[in-house]
Amino acid sequence: MKMKTLVVMLILAAGSTTVAAQSDECNSNSSISHEAVKAGNFKDAYLPWKAVMEKCPTLRYYTYSDGIDILHSFMQTYKGKPEYDKYFNELMGVYDQLIQYTPELQKTVKVRPADRTLGLKAIDYIQFAPKVDANVAYGWLSTSVNSDKAEAPAQVLFFFLEQSAKKLASDANHKEQFIQDYLSATQWADEAIATETKESTKKGYQAVKDNLVALFINSGAADCASLQGIYGPKVEANQKDLEYLKKVIDIMKMMRCTESDAYLQASYYAYKIEPTTEAAAGCAYQAFKKGDIDGAVKFFDESINLETDNVKKAEKAYAAAAVLASAKKLSQSRAYAQKAISYNDNYGAPYILIANLYATSPNWSEEGALNKCTYFAVIDKLQRAKSVDSSVTDEANKLIGTYSRHTPQAKDLFMLGYKSGDRITIGGWIGETTTIR
Repeated sequence: MKMKTLVVMLILAAGSTTVAAQSDECNSNSSISHEAVKAGNFKDAYLPWKAVMEKCPTLRYYTYSDGIDILHSFMQTYKGKPEYDKYFNELMGVYDQLIQYTPELQKTVKVRPADRTLGLKAIDYIQFAPKVDANVAYGWLSTSVNSDKAEAPAQVLFFFLEQSAKKLASDANHKEQFIQDYLSATQWADEAIATETKESTKKGYQAVKDNLVALFINSGAADCASLQGIYGPKVEANQKDLEYLKKVIDIMKMMRCTESDAYLQASYYAYKIEPTTEAAAGCAYQAFKKGDIDGAVKFFDESINLETDNVKKAEKAYAAAAVLASAKKLSQSRAYAQKAISYNDNYGAPYILIANLYATSPNWSEEGALNKCTYFAVIDKLQRAKSVDSSVTDEANKLIGTYSRHTPQAKDLFMLGYKSGDRITIGGWIGETTTIR
């Protein structure tokens, strides 16, 4: 009995010694490889790092970041050589092993979530794979961003939409999913920009947001006919799904497809469920398309009342003014253009609209020369437009050049008792005072 006990104790002691020796070996290799990586000596870091990966994968979190650095270096060194594929496969294996051991590592250190690591794996796959399969990369990135959402790294959001665009290029059936991917990625980028406190990171997300928009515009999925083909039938099928309808409204509005039936119908159904400023505006466009001017103005009024942003209020008031102008309701149109200016006094378009309204109705007197003075009032509005809004300068200057040719000659005004510098009130519905020049 004593002999058996002694044998067991010896076996346990031997095992303990083996574990201790293995632990010492792991720590030694980890230290050697880590110091070599810090010194940029990736060649000498490789073998001890490999030993740590194989024998003690949860010893240090930096084992994985070191391994990625080592293999990144090797990918550059062996590019175009037979060894390249071997090191690429090892790089993918590092990510796989990190994902596998993430739950264990998280017990002792702060480690990024496994799905976020999957997104970073996808980026390295795209950058280093001998041949990239967009379906594989997209699958990994989709899993990653749909898990992280607004916490996804900016570059992961970009590559996610880029690979979605590549899928679209080879599979037309992916179009609706691509559009949804765009909406999601830009929403998450916007949320990250809104919550990020570090300015450099915020700028990074903004740059990616700009690139997402460029990807979408250049994808071929952004024309109104394509969007109508996708969303037209589905709006009817989802007429009680407010979230879906809002997505359709947002994408159609962003792509300036507000004349498309899908946008108009989505707005109508959304308005029935929940009257909002955008839904009411959509109903206004729909009424206008049907020739119902009064109905369009009514919905624009409601849209303005529901809107909280004065710049957007101005845009909707201007839209109402344009609708009324198309129906030759000149004084009403001017009233809405003036309302637009009251919301945003740096908005040039309403001034140009008023100028054009005046130019369409210059006759208020039996004297032709006095009627031509209307164009001085027209030019006043155009000068005002470009003084408050530089974006309309070119348009205003062209119109000034056109309408200046219609102003009266000095000799004709002289015969009526007027000269340059005199003030004159334009009669009729216009009722504005201007200066003769």
